[in-house]
Amino acid sequence: MSTVIEQAVQVRLVAPAPRMDTVPATLRYDLDDPFAVRMAFPAPATLEGVEAVWAFSRELLADGVDEPAGVGDVRVRPFGYDRTVVELHAPEGVAVLHVRTTVLREFLSRTRHLVPAGDEHRFLDLEHDLRELLRDAC
Repeated sequence: MSTVIEQAVQVRLVAPAPRMDTVPATLRYDLDDPFAVRMAFPAPATLEGVEAVWAFSRELLADGVDEPAGVGDVRVRPFGYDRTVVELHAPEGVAVLHVRTTVLREFLSRTRHLVPAGDEHRFLDLEHDLRELLRDAC
């Protein structure tokens, strides 16, 4: 069984101009970090010309498809019929993205088949993480 789930998505970047640009992105869930979801944007889709990856909690994404969630760098909220808004706040500005809610729900369902919600802690290797933290301490 694979320990990584990836799903390509098309997101609409909301900009001050009247049109909305479609941007490719990849949602990623990795068993090695069971609490997190990553949204990656390829280099051509970013202002800096390098891949950008945002990490945030799976719970935030799950909550945000049904009701506004998040108060920090990543905020998620439902918007109209079958759209979810993902806001990415950075020092350079805010990216407002529209993602199809059905795509997000499908992705979340796949992640829950790998790691049920509430069982994330069972997939952590705390002994390994502690060894990594302490290996340079001596």
